[in-house]
Amino acid sequence: MDKLSVRLSEKDIVPWLLEGDVSIQYQVHRDLLGVEKPELQKRIATEGWGAQFLRFRKPEGHWGRGFYQVKWISSHYSLLDLKHLNISPNIPEIKESILKIAHNHKSEDGGINPHRDYRENPDSDLCINGMFLNYACFFRIDEGMLKSVVDCIIQHQMPDGGFNCRINRSGAVHSSLHTTISVLEGLREYKKNGYIYRLEELEKIAAESREFILMHRFYKSDKTGEVIHKKFTMLSYPFPPCFSF
Repeated sequence: MDKLSVRLSEKDIVPWLLEGDVSIQYQVHRDLLGVEKPELQKRIATEGWGAQFLRFRKPEGHWGRGFYQVKWISSHYSLLDLKHLNISPNIPEIKESILKIAHNHKSEDGGINPHRDYRENPDSDLCINGMFLNYACFFRIDEGMLKSVVDCIIQHQMPDGGFNCRINRSGAVHSSLHTTISVLEGLREYKKNGYIYRLEELEKIAAESREFILMHRFYKSDKTGEVIHKKFTMLSYPFPPCFSF
């Protein structure tokens, strides 16, 4: 029988997952079995996928060719992947890389800017701001470094309750699911890790953003009721493309 057609029973799924990378093992124990295993989390940095990511970090503190080049192997997405692997949040090299981004890639609006030439592309990107907040909070970056990012996110919330990364570039008038989810993930990590700057405002924004998503039944157009894009119905990684609707 083709391996792709094999269906695992419920009792087989956990043992199968526990045969995977140490990062998967750690999250299975924590999230499915309810057992925290810090010794497994510690191993993520020294074996498997986590160790591979760390080996590709360059001496100057970046992955790829910098913060956002080449896109999927850049520092930005490598750091987000490391967060998703649930590597230890206390690795100095990772904190150093995030601080480099915070120091060197902020626009005048206080947000994170992926572009090399800020004069030609002066505006930050809300998707990136949400993702940056997500991993920066996970790795416990000092709150002072995050305040301008929080200010930028609050400033760019749209009237429908969500967010769209094109609002400060091409004048979007309707929120994007992708951007809104990216921001929500960042806000969740911000609160979870004890940050308090403008927290009450962020909690209100998070509630409004969740309502925006529910209004669209997670992945459908509020105008036609149709699925916005078939990729929204697929389990995929790293991320679905950014679709505005």
